[in-house]
Amino acid sequence: MRPHRKPSVPPKGNALLRSPYFNKGSAFPPEERKEFGLYGLLPPNVQTIEEQVRRAYEQYSTRTDDLAKNTFMTSLKEQNEVLYYKLIQDNLKEMFSIIYTPTEGDAIQNFSRLFRRPEGCFLNILDGERVEDNLAQWGDPEDIDYIVVTDGEEILGIGDQGVGGILISIAKLVLTTVCAGIHPARTIPVVLDCGTDNHELLNDDLYLGLKRPRVRGEEYDKFVDKFVQSVQKLYPRAFIHFEDFGLENARRILEKYRATIACFNDDVQGTGCITLAGIMTGLHVSGLKLTEMRMVIFGSGSAGIGIAEQMRDAIATESRKSKGDAAKQIWCLDKQGLLLKSQGETLTIAQGPFARDDQEWEGKTHGDLFNVIKVVKPHVLIGTSTKPKAFTKEIVEEMSRHVSRPIIFPLSNPTRLHEAVPKDIYEWSQGKALIATGSPFSPVEYNGKKYEVAECNNSTAFPGIGLGAVLCRSKLLSDKMLVAAVKSIAAQSPALKDPDKGLVPDVTDVREISVQVASAVIKQAVEEGLATEKAIPTEDNDLEEWVREQMWVARYRALKRVEPSRAIKHGRGELGTAGVSKGAKLGHAGAR
Repeated sequence: MRPHRKPSVPPKGNALLRSPYFNKGSAFPPEERKEFGLYGLLPPNVQTIEEQVRRAYEQYSTRTDDLAKNTFMTSLKEQNEVLYYKLIQDNLKEMFSIIYTPTEGDAIQNFSRLFRRPEGCFLNILDGERVEDNLAQWGDPEDIDYIVVTDGEEILGIGDQGVGGILISIAKLVLTTVCAGIHPARTIPVVLDCGTDNHELLNDDLYLGLKRPRVRGEEYDKFVDKFVQSVQKLYPRAFIHFEDFGLENARRILEKYRATIACFNDDVQGTGCITLAGIMTGLHVSGLKLTEMRMVIFGSGSAGIGIAEQMRDAIATESRKSKGDAAKQIWCLDKQGLLLKSQGETLTIAQGPFARDDQEWEGKTHGDLFNVIKVVKPHVLIGTSTKPKAFTKEIVEEMSRHVSRPIIFPLSNPTRLHEAVPKDIYEWSQGKALIATGSPFSPVEYNGKKYEVAECNNSTAFPGIGLGAVLCRSKLLSDKMLVAAVKSIAAQSPALKDPDKGLVPDVTDVREISVQVASAVIKQAVEEGLATEKAIPTEDNDLEEWVREQMWVARYRALKRVEPSRAIKHGRGELGTAGVSKGAKLGHAGAR
């Protein structure tokens, strides 16, 4: 590994204090205050980052509602990035719902009204010829490791948010840093503004995006391809994370590119990974084999079908069945009811393999969830419908009549869109249900017993998957690499030791979870010949330590003064978030 190098910056004074990447505020030591002309610009008392965190937390706590707390955190990030990440790391469990779902959804809906300072890369379809130039501002080929991109069409269960989707790209990258130590300065959040079909936004005078209906078809495809090809040209080793694309495009875009570049769609693959890990643990607790399981999925969009595919592939691997036969253990419903082959062109390409033969359902009611549950008698019920209270008492009681430990996952986000709340599910199932949700819930007491509610939080999956792909410089992200991640997550489940604990690991342990997931992903990439990084350790303990050493930690680094021509782009103030020096890149000791 290369020796540690101090971040290099030019002089000085207020320009340095205005840089969130370099700013240390009251923590600048005397020698740096002298070197960079900061005397007279700061109060005299030099404080530690721990003291700064205490002050910031007190300020955060005075905010009266969650959206105000989210806005405070955004403001802090714009002032001092290291302090921002340190505050989150020290209070992750408490702050997670503020910096991500559900509160981030509210912030996205109010993007144009809360807007203060731009962050991220805004690419719009009317300026397609500028895509490469706009992306080139963010660094040199070796400077970028991870890119999150959205077109804002299907955000966090709240639908089309247009240009406001940039905030989901930013939030996901924050989580890669907090949860897996991806260097925050080696990332790019991107929104592809293709217009919006949200009439409220189109009629809002303050809306900041393109005021036109969404562009679709060939022009849209060319725009997305221009983005992907530009990334490949400018940052050939960057991992591309597709986020919150619409149902018609999410899987199609993923399938188009995943055979040639290292890319990932969290809605399709990440949700499937963490859900499958929870189901595998639930089956273990209930003493049921994967090959015996029957599963109903209510909501057959990107997330629901992604879960179905992950489960189908796992069944096929376990049983050596064909994928077609494995899919027969899964029943999917959408707005029209059960997916049937006779629905033909109304089904998406992804839904097609899970459509049932009409002959199976002759004379049987299949237009609603209750009647499908009554016929199928599933062991597992998954909700990705964004239809609140869809899992009724009648449905849960019917399911509980036929299986000893019903596995019920209401996963829709935000919380107000959950298909049911855990308290009700425990009561209706008489404490038999094994539950995981899509948002955090407090433990539930039933008949004097306390049950922990697992959160199927993608943040215990995608950051570790991305970290592994980045560190080994994998050419692709294969299905087997995802399976390795699932098995790693499931192996860390608290319910394996105590069935009343969570079915998936808690986000409070996410840094260590990410180490294990990344190590599993790297080992599989090496086995498949996809890893291009040299000298990857072969022993498990050595590999895990190698991963830990390269995870960015929120602490202040010593600064050194250089001439502007030698400074990194951050130091020259050329952009808000750019690449860092190669000596400090993820994958080298300087990253810590």
